[in-house]
Parts: sequence; structure tokens; C-alpha cells
Amino acid sequence: MIVPFVRRVQRFVTLEAISNADSINKEHGVGLQSSKKVLKLGANVIIIGNSAGEKALDILKSSNIKFYTGAGDMSIKEAYEAFKNDTLKLQF
Repeated sequence: MIVPFVRRVQRFVTLEAISNADSINKEHGVGLQSSKKVLKLGANVIIIGNSAGEKALDILKSSNIKFYTGAGDMSIKEAYEAFKNDTLKLQF
């Protein structure tokens, strides 16, 4: 499932699923850590349910990553299809 916010995502999907378990159980700075991890992985697109926190967005906006919202309760396959069909909202 696509989660509503980047900070508590359980896995990042590239050509393989990458665990984010080291970040999701922290009390503070979760979005920041998740965003840094995405940058380190070299992602060029993020597809998320709703949005990310202010600090995470600041980090992501400083990169070349395209950030799409609106995947809500979609499966990964549905979100990918929505991305390919240009039906997700490009936030930046």
C-alpha cells in the first residue's frame, strides 16, 4: 500500500524493495531521515499518498526529485500506472 506521509513509509521501492525499518519507529526526525535515505539511493521520483513534513519537503525540494501525491490507498502497481498515465499531482 501507498502510505499517506513519507516519514512512516515502511519500504522504498526501486527495482527492489528497500527496508526503512530503522527510521519508522523513531519519535522525531523520521521524515528527515527517510528523505535523506531516498536522496542517498538516487531516486528521481517519489510517489506518496498525501505529502511529507516541512523539513523533509525542504530537503527533497533542494534535489531534482519529482514528488507526486495522490496515490492514497493505491497498491504499488496502481500508483505506478497512475504515474505512467499522468493522473497523480506533481507537487514539485
